[in-house]
Amino acid sequence: MYQVALGKISDLQQQPLSPGLRQLAPTGPRRAAWLAGRVLLSRMLFPLPLPEVIYSDNGKPAFHASVPLWFNLSHSGNNIALIVSDEGEVGCDIEIIRPRENWPRLADAVFSAGERQLIAAEPEPLQLAAFWRIWTCKEAILKQSGGHVWQMAQIDSTALAHSFVSQTFIAGSLSLALCTPTPYLLNINDISGQHSLWDLVELR
Repeated sequence: MYQVALGKISDLQQQPLSPGLRQLAPTGPRRAAWLAGRVLLSRMLFPLPLPEVIYSDNGKPAFHASVPLWFNLSHSGNNIALIVSDEGEVGCDIEIIRPRENWPRLADAVFSAGERQLIAAEPEPLQLAAFWRIWTCKEAILKQSGGHVWQMAQIDSTALAHSFVSQTFIAGSLSLALCTPTPYLLNINDISGQHSLWDLVELR
């Protein structure tokens, strides 16, 4: 089973957290997203207490091995997304669909031939959105395994062997991709309009 939560960082960071947990939040620009992510996790698991979050050698946050749940967080601008799973490691990426200077050159550098063909097949006005769709898929795949963005060129989202990616656009302005160890269908009707304070989508 998979559960997905979408929210606004500016709202979530102000919601109640235990004093001990809030004291663990980093200072500086990462603080707001960190707090928002812990609020989402706490609400996702309620009424159970939030387990301690640890970090793997490659920096991926996780619960202790004794807790049979896996999660991943992503944020872009004021938007944050969370996926929680009881089936194995997951990856999540959310991006604002926005202009990016020299994106065709970036696609040439880190996208596979198959991915570049998907972009070329779109009408020119839709190619930027296609770029972000593929980008979020590749990032979700990387994040499932704890990889880093500099490994982007090693991932081909059109040739997956052991993982499954589901992707959708939200309100025409966000691209969301999830990578899981078992197949599922992410239905846009289930998540449309859910990038508000707190909503859950249950996917099987």
